[in-house]
Amino acid sequence: MEMHATRTLNADRETVWAALNDARVLEACIPGCQELHGSPEEGFHAEVKQKVGPVKATFKGDVTLSDIVPLERYTIAGEGKGGVAGFAKGSAQVILSDAEGGGTDLHYDVDAKVGGKLAQLGSRLIDSFAKKMADQFFERFQAHVEGRDDDPLAQTDPEDAARPATG
Repeated sequence: MEMHATRTLNADRETVWAALNDARVLEACIPGCQELHGSPEEGFHAEVKQKVGPVKATFKGDVTLSDIVPLERYTIAGEGKGGVAGFAKGSAQVILSDAEGGGTDLHYDVDAKVGGKLAQLGSRLIDSFAKKMADQFFERFQAHVEGRDDDPLAQTDPEDAARPATG
């Protein structure tokens, strides 16, 4: 499965880059994320609960960053295992550029595969689910970097917000 998209964010590249590398921001923006910790240098470990069609699972996995050019791009790759539900693995190239009229264009190219019960659901359902997840992530991410009222970090428990970022 492949996905490609560009989102224009009303924030400068430094703000967008910092958020893309912040475990707390990513944890708040990833739909179903129960836990995410790590750093860009060492990689991140995540636990994500999701329901795809009739298949419900908790995926645990690791992602690494490579080809890092600060404020411009990186490649993120990883694999998550969801027990009998199967697995998901893939990579994404993320590219930042100055948007016309100000702000930052965030472009991504994703290549992903699923196996196990998930693969039996059919590509239409999987593709639709992946697009929905990406849209939810980027809507939350955009709210955060633009400082909107619906910023997912502003909606967390105050104790969680006071907790230092792991990394």
